[in-house]
Amino acid sequence: MKIKKGQALALIPKSKNQQLQDIANLLRRDSLQMTTEAGSGHPSSCLSCAEIISVLFFDEMHYEPKNENNPDNDEFVLSKGHAAPILYAALKRAGALEEPLSSYRKLGSHLEGHPVPSPFEPAIKVATGSLGQGLSVGLGMAMAMRMQKKKSRVYVLLGDSEIAEGSIYEACELASYHKVSNICAILDMNRLGQRGQTMLGYDAETYKKRFRSFGWDVLIVDGHSVGSLVGAFKRSRENDKPTLIIAKTVKGKGVSFVENKDGWHGRALTKEEYFAALKEIPPPSMPEINIKLPEKSRTLKESNKKKKTRMKSFKIGKLVATREAYGFGLEYLAERDKKIIVIDAEVSNSTFSEIVKKMEPSHFIEAYIAEQNMIGMALGLSIKGYHVYASSFAAFLSRAHDQIRMSALSHGNITICGSHAGISIGQDGASQMGLEDIALFRDLPNSTVFYPSDAVSTQKIVELSNKLKGIKYIRTTRAKTPVIYSKEEKFEVGEFKILRQSKSDSIVLIGAGITLHECLKAHKLLKDNGISSAVIDLYCIKPLDVKKLINFVNHHGGKIIVSEDHYSGGGIGEMLAYELLNTGIRIKSLSINKAPHSGTPEQLLDKYSINARHIVMHAKTFI
Repeated sequence: MKIKKGQALALIPKSKNQQLQDIANLLRRDSLQMTTEAGSGHPSSCLSCAEIISVLFFDEMHYEPKNENNPDNDEFVLSKGHAAPILYAALKRAGALEEPLSSYRKLGSHLEGHPVPSPFEPAIKVATGSLGQGLSVGLGMAMAMRMQKKKSRVYVLLGDSEIAEGSIYEACELASYHKVSNICAILDMNRLGQRGQTMLGYDAETYKKRFRSFGWDVLIVDGHSVGSLVGAFKRSRENDKPTLIIAKTVKGKGVSFVENKDGWHGRALTKEEYFAALKEIPPPSMPEINIKLPEKSRTLKESNKKKKTRMKSFKIGKLVATREAYGFGLEYLAERDKKIIVIDAEVSNSTFSEIVKKMEPSHFIEAYIAEQNMIGMALGLSIKGYHVYASSFAAFLSRAHDQIRMSALSHGNITICGSHAGISIGQDGASQMGLEDIALFRDLPNSTVFYPSDAVSTQKIVELSNKLKGIKYIRTTRAKTPVIYSKEEKFEVGEFKILRQSKSDSIVLIGAGITLHECLKAHKLLKDNGISSAVIDLYCIKPLDVKKLINFVNHHGGKIIVSEDHYSGGGIGEMLAYELLNTGIRIKSLSINKAPHSGTPEQLLDKYSINARHIVMHAKTFI
């Protein structure tokens, strides 16, 4: 269009790319203002990804800003969680955030220093900030969308420092293996980490070779070119494989005295520096731009197939491993609830989750031996509405402790089963013996910890876990144990079972899992010696009705012996000692206090003093 002399230039509409660039600069200004007001944060990491975030939220992604729980929405995961200010700014500019940006990092605000989900801000769905986990969560979300026949996609923004984390590559290989084409990762390659240059700096070709070797399509673009980003995202939508966009950026982009300078990673600008920075970033008004709405998918109808499987019943006294009963419980649930997803770290023939794989393959995901990625995926699946049952050996779950911790912060609805717990696994040796797991799960906020002792209680607890929110842990045993409960028995959160009691009891024996059966043996041996004892099955370790337990113990001798197949630190005995402090109840704890060794289960239970013989010996000296 030819402009006549004196004609107002403002009449020329801005191009879409210029609008997106204006938004990027607004997001830069918002991020600087938030961090300066808070006096802390990571503004330089926000400045480098401003164009990426602008193009994603205002051109590429399809979502309803006022309905963030629309199942057809595209999803975004900020894996580099320290760039939270620019995420909050984008959500605010899009109309998806209620909280004022000025509340950032303040006590009581929903806009924390790193993203944490809040029921008041549904747009923030994943807790991030512990680096290297976002791609696994995004993979779980993408697989959930595919199972739900959705056309939506997942976008994960990665920092170049976190590419050193092994869980990134666990997610890479599984995304390619399962041909997950609806996930797009964006690498903000700004060269600088917290204390200097990253491992690869600006070596985009090496990043490309790595991800292409895992089967990803990889594009390299100028991360500050809106047009290049728009084109790359368009290509990613046409891909039949997962996509990585390597965006070459400059840390601190837009502020000359911060750009590509070391020492600015976690530093907010002073007020003087802030005002100087604003002079360098154009102050546009927010363009009127329409966010693309998602295409509505058809609602999947529930299958009307006849339910064949009943919860298995067992004769009292029959020998059944609790790990096997876990599989039976999953089978019962998966046939009745399409929202049940079982995921396993290539030990499904030992955890018995393979029962679901054989019965209902669409409810099962093989994660292979990559426990960190397995838990991250479980979180992503749970965010998209599934109740996930994830299983591995209890010993190997410690490798994924951080992912489990972040899942708890994200309010994930996940049940985790740790099989082969304790020294009772026998000859396989110390590396296979989960002896820290009760402590690991007890420490999580709002977690529930179960330790069933027989097949009936295990099946009932698997079913109960499906009705509970948050992180649930079920500890199962390798060895077969006798069935002690009838199928009519009920199990509730916070409760315990009293298996033996009399009016003449002088001591209470408490066990769970394998040691409950040792307590029952000890009860009989003590009775033969004229000593009456009560026996408690502490199948629910957390939460626990402590008042009810105190009342029972006070009426049955006021003394407790706890036997557990777990290290003393963080275990049942230590928990009870704390809960019963200043109650007058005396407690003696039998637990594992040194690194164990290979041997038969019977030899090890005796060697480490947690079997019936040692319970009896300590009971005699304790009364």
